Order: sequence, then C-alpha cells, then structure tokens
Amino acid sequence: MRLSNRNKHAYYSFIYSFVGIIFILGIIAYVLEINRFDIFEKKAWVLLATPCLLFLLLYLFGRPIFEYDSDGEALNFRNSHILYLLAKKNAKDEFPKYKLIKYNIVNAFIFKRLYIYISSKKNHITILKYDINYLSKKQIKDLKFSLNKVVKTNSEIGDEKEDNTVAV
Repeated sequence: MRLSNRNKHAYYSFIYSFVGIIFILGIIAYVLEINRFDIFEKKAWVLLATPCLLFLLLYLFGRPIFEYDSDGEALNFRNSHILYLLAKKNAKDEFPKYKLIKYNIVNAFIFKRLYIYISSKKNHITILKYDINYLSKKQIKDLKFSLNKVVKTNSEIGDEKEDNTVAV
C-alpha cells in the first residue's frame, strides 16, 4: 500500500510563504511603530509576538510531507520538510517488514506523531519518529490498517517460530 500527501505540496508552500510574509510585515510594523507612530505605546511587542507564534506553531506541526510504501518485502517511510529554514532532519527509512515489532500513534492537542518500533541486529529496539499532522483521518486510518496487517503477520510468524523451537 502506498500513502502520500505530496500532492498538497503547493498548498503547504502557500501557507509557509504566507506566514513568512506576515513575519516580515510584523518586523516592518514593529520598526515603524517604535520609530514613527507610537500607536500601541508599550504593547508594540505584539507586532513581533504574533508572527513568531505562527512560526512556532508551524515548527511544532513538524514536517508536512509524509510518504509510506509497504509494497514488496520492505517498509519505506519518508518524512520531509518544505522550508530549509525550519527543517528538522528529514527522515528517510527503509527496513524489512519482519523487523517491525509494533507502532504507536500519539495524538496530542497540537501534533500527531507516529512511532515505529523495529528490532535491530543485536536484539535492541529502535524507535523511529514521524510527523503525521498533515495527514487526513482517512489516510491515518489506512496507515493503521496497513501497519496492523504487518504487525499481525509478524506476530503470527513469531508464534510459529516459538512453537517449532519448543517442539524440537
């Protein structure tokens, strides 16, 4: 199954550009307020705080582009950002399906995150994190369905291996 929201790239670019313009206009308004007008008097800081809060909100939402592919023998996850200015490290992971142990979707008030638990070579558990704020409810439902299918298959294979080792 393939899942992607790359087709909304133009929409996200518009939002980030709009917030950038608001930020620049806020700085200009703040400088003019302090040097020329003095309309807000002691509350001129609001002209800077509002755009900064918008940028902070976009930063907390995380990386807007999410791609998932479960076709074949491997799971592919890609999570990338539009702007290099706000870019957290882009996540690009590919691993075999049998390594997936479990997953968890955290749905907090401001953000949604996908945590993938995979087994490593030395029987350690590695946790991979992805931002899924910008996915629709249907896309999240499809993602859960696909990951549940892989986890269920892995647990059945694990149970069969345990049964075979006990019987020997």
